[in-house]
Amino acid sequence: MTKDEILIELEKIYKEVLDDDSIELKLETNADDIEAWDSMSNIHLIIAQENKFNIRFDLGQISELKNISELIDVIYNDLQNK
Repeated sequence: MTKDEILIELEKIYKEVLDDDSIELKLETNADDIEAWDSMSNIHLIIAQENKFNIRFDLGQISELKNISELIDVIYNDLQNK
């Protein structure tokens, strides 16, 4: 899976979990950019991403991410190591 394909899948997840079809993820997107993305919805996003990509995030790893680009890198690297 390419990084572009991961971005497409992430956008689908965010639209579904946050119940907002207007969401358009960009590499620099972060929680401050999406009103519905709060601490509770973040938990749901993490679970949905783990299920979609069949990966498990390290809690420390997640807390240090600054934007979607960094999230894509983590997912991509995890998928490459399988």
